[in-house]
Order: sequence, then structure tokens, then C-alpha cells
Amino acid sequence: MKQLRPAVLAGIFVVAGVLSWAGARLWNAYGTLPGVPLAAPVVLGVIAAVLLATALSMRSRLKAQRERRPGAKGVEPLMAARAVVFGQASALVAALVAGMYGGVGVFLLTDSLDIPARRDQAWYAGFSVLAGVAVIAAALFLEHVLKLPEDDDPAKAAAKA
Repeated sequence: MKQLRPAVLAGIFVVAGVLSWAGARLWNAYGTLPGVPLAAPVVLGVIAAVLLATALSMRSRLKAQRERRPGAKGVEPLMAARAVVFGQASALVAALVAGMYGGVGVFLLTDSLDIPARRDQAWYAGFSVLAGVAVIAAALFLEHVLKLPEDDDPAKAAAKA
């Protein structure tokens, strides 16, 4: 499995933000802009907490396994693979969602902060972006924790080339 690259996540964030900002401008010109739900930052925050808890749990179990502590519970390879896939999928979706809410938030900040409802929507969008960044950070940490050590055998490296 390939590692996530922060540049790809940043690219997804920027493209989604620009498209969302343009869409918000267009939508606002033709009617009312849909709101940013209050649940958006809450759900992203819960996902970030689950990813962080998984990473910390796996890290402690792997450390106990490396130190050969008696009764240490190891990490099953399939469980680790599922955790990494969950983390990568969460990071990709969080980059997209944070970009979308970021674009809407920028539109709201530049358009009409004098309306209290729009000001609240801008706050929700900002918190959603922060929670999305937290999901990405937790996913990258989980991926770092579960990364396999590099193979230092020169014979195997030559065979791959």
C-alpha cells in the first residue's frame, strides 16, 4: 500500500475549496446558499478522535510486542491493514470536505458577515476546516505508526530494481 502524500491532500483541499467558493458565489446569485450544518465539525472531530485513539492503541501494542512483554497482545496484520485503509480513506474525504467548507467559509467571510445567520455559518465552516485538518493529522499519524520498517537487505533491493 502506498503512503498518503500531504501534497496530494493539500491539492484536493485547494481544488475543492476553489470549486466550492465558485459554487457558493453562483448559488448565492440564484437564490439562498445552503447552510453549513452544525454536525459537520462534530462528526469530523469524532472521526479524528477515533483515528487518534486507534493510532495510540496500536502504537502501545506494537511497543509492547517489540519489548516482548509477557502477555503482550500483538497487532494482527489484517487489523493493521484495515486501520490504515480507514485512515487513508478518512484523510482523503476530510481533505475534500474541509476544502468544500473552507470555500464556503471564505465566501461567507467576504460576502456578508453583517447577517448573524451567515456569521454563524462562517464559524461552523471554520470549525469544520479545523476538524478536517485534525482528521488528516490523525490519519497521517496512524499511517506513521503502522508503517513497516524498510528492508535493508541489498539482495532484495537489487531484485526489485
